Amino acid sequence: MDIKEKEEIVSQIKELIDDSNACYLVEYSKVDVADINNIRKEFRKEGVTYKVFKNTLFKKALEQGNKYEKLGDLLFGMTGFAFVKDNTTAPAKIIKKYFDTTGKLGLKGCYIENQFFEGKQLDALSTLPTKAEIVSGIIGSISSPASGIVGAISAVMRDLVSVVEAIEKQKAA
Repeated sequence: MDIKEKEEIVSQIKELIDDSNACYLVEYSKVDVADINNIRKEFRKEGVTYKVFKNTLFKKALEQGNKYEKLGDLLFGMTGFAFVKDNTTAPAKIIKKYFDTTGKLGLKGCYIENQFFEGKQLDALSTLPTKAEIVSGIIGSISSPASGIVGAISAVMRDLVSVVEAIEKQKAA
């Protein structure tokens, strides 16, 4: 690979880093080609870009930017890179699922937003809710007090109507 090709790859890596909100470093030395293709398919379904680059080229891209600094220490061995913009916990769920079924594929470390997580935190990361789940939970929390107030007002109105009807029956008798 000549210098120009290396510069193009570093530029591509830098663009992926800049456009992502999360970056996962995956150790894939024990995974065969068929399984890697299945994992790539799962990543694509969730909007995750999975690439394999030379560690030295990824390190150069990190040095040119100001994101994901701690990942430079994890650049050894066979490393795959998962970049994601929106569904930042999806790679953790996919990696964990694959690891649980095969015992292969490991997480070296990752950044989600600007927070660094070590590979040993995969179990915790895989249980984090997605942004969509968080938003729906917030919306549910906001709407539930309002529906509770409406229910309470309706109950008071029903009780008031019942009291008025009871008084009316007493006076009629």
